[in-house]
Amino acid sequence: MDFALSEEHQSIRQVAREFVDKKVLPRADEFDRTGKMDLNLAREMGEAGFLGVIIPEEYGGTGLDTIAYAVISEEFGRGCASHATIVGAHNSLFGYPVLTFGTEEQKKKYLPPICSGEKFGAFSLSEPSAGSDAAGIQAMAEKDGDDYILHGNKIFVTNGAFADYIIVMARTDKRPGPRSISAFIVEKDMPGFSIGHIEEKMGFHASPTTEIILDDVRVPVENVLYKKGLGFKVAMESLNSGRISVGASALGMAVRAFELAVKYAKERKQFGQPIASFQMVQSHIADMHCRIEAARWLVYNACWRKDNGLDYVADAATAKLVGSETATFAAHRAIQILGGYGYLREYEVERLYREARLTELFEGTSEIQRLVIARHITKHG
Repeated sequence: MDFALSEEHQSIRQVAREFVDKKVLPRADEFDRTGKMDLNLAREMGEAGFLGVIIPEEYGGTGLDTIAYAVISEEFGRGCASHATIVGAHNSLFGYPVLTFGTEEQKKKYLPPICSGEKFGAFSLSEPSAGSDAAGIQAMAEKDGDDYILHGNKIFVTNGAFADYIIVMARTDKRPGPRSISAFIVEKDMPGFSIGHIEEKMGFHASPTTEIILDDVRVPVENVLYKKGLGFKVAMESLNSGRISVGASALGMAVRAFELAVKYAKERKQFGQPIASFQMVQSHIADMHCRIEAARWLVYNACWRKDNGLDYVADAATAKLVGSETATFAAHRAIQILGGYGYLREYEVERLYREARLTELFEGTSEIQRLVIARHITKHG
């Protein structure tokens, strides 16, 4: 099996890298320190086609495959984790479920403005009492004529502070478990919708992680995504797709840490020679290289399986697990190579370490990924 990038994919990588190197990477420290997302930059990302990579052209996207999406996600992960979340949220967590499960009317209404960056999308599943136990959500949606009335609190909504459209999971009856959960497309201007607490995080500072409050939000029946009671399926399919992009963006973080570590090792001299000549430093560099290459092929394999219509759930979990843990490992080793300088905010690897750590937590923790993989192998659980 050959995962060498085609000329088209190499061209896509070049376009994404040039955009990131020119407009994103030079401002990454600014985004981290100010904690402010540049929505004008995000709109430029839409105009360049990065926010609708996997969405067909008829709905305003670029209609590329999953490998192209992974390549773009990697480049944005290499540049700025916060702006990489825009790519992931629009493609995997909003665009993909609407494309896969939405009606024709929903696709035509919501996908074009999301792809262009005119509007922003988000996804809301977690609640204070329901994290890894996603089927334990308590938010309710009660039928009232041609509408549903939503009430409850959701947390950890990536980019929720500025999203125009949010896919919200809520129960349409009080039975426990996943079979009573439905998915709704909620618009921020609907009465009763408001933003609650905005989290202060270790990293991803420019990507607001928010609480959303549903205070009897009236949502029309036509905004139900897929079918009543099948929202959990929508959520799980969205997360399966999203895990590929998380693995890819985490890979980008690892690549950036590796680049910085190698550059420093070549330039820094101790005992009269570059530290790149020291065997312990060489060992760190070799370990980083091996893990990055392994993560890259696992990400591409998951993409290939998805694009060819094969079961890719465990492969996506593997890509996310190895990609995220590789990002943390590479950032950790980069700090070790830079020594005391690596611990300073002046040096980029300190930020990369903080940001890489989150990739092991969101869209399913590393422990959840291991469960997904093991259950796929053993057919138990």
